[in-house]
Amino acid sequence: MIGKVSGRLDYRMADHVLIEAAGVGYVVYCSERTLAQMPAEGAHVALYTEMVVREDLMQLYGFLTLAEKEWHRLLTSVQGVGAKAALAILGTLGPEGTSRAIALGDVSAVRAAPGIGPKIAARVVNELQDKAPAVMALGASGARQAMAADPAAAPAVPEPAAAPQMVPPPASDGIARADALSALVNLGYAHGEAAAAVAAAEGEDASTLIKAALKALAPAG
Repeated sequence: MIGKVSGRLDYRMADHVLIEAAGVGYVVYCSERTLAQMPAEGAHVALYTEMVVREDLMQLYGFLTLAEKEWHRLLTSVQGVGAKAALAILGTLGPEGTSRAIALGDVSAVRAAPGIGPKIAARVVNELQDKAPAVMALGASGARQAMAADPAAAPAVPEPAAAPQMVPPPASDGIARADALSALVNLGYAHGEAAAAVAAAEGEDASTLIKAALKALAPAG
């Protein structure tokens, strides 16, 4: 199983790229949205990948984030949704938009993807709605880690005048609630109402907190 390909972007076509890594060229199929975010040919690129193997073919599909890869895996688990149909949904909505549509039960948003009819869209929402919080938590965690890894993402902290003291790391509960809050804000909820819902939710991980908060935020009736 090839889980990630990292190397030089040799060329980009309408539905795939070729990445040269250690002297081997990998053809990787991507959504339109992912292709649009690719660097110029000759630049370095890294994609998480999923290999689809059938009797008549073997193809790699590429994703910029783990959340996008996980959504592709979940979408293709739905009867009637193949690898390219899953790419169409992700290309139309993006990973965050897919999370939003499925978590909120927005069948019409899923139907907006090319080749996705009303029955398939409804099946996607019905079968994956309970799994959306876990992917949302994965996406929020990935965004937090990316910001932490980028020195420009956070303000510089001045050196203390006194002798440094050991500072305990953030509690895991605090991190989980921060990820849950980030995911809900990305869904379009106001920061205040999302924060209140997360604060009132019970759970030890972001996925459980998101699921509980979504239930609390759902319209009555």
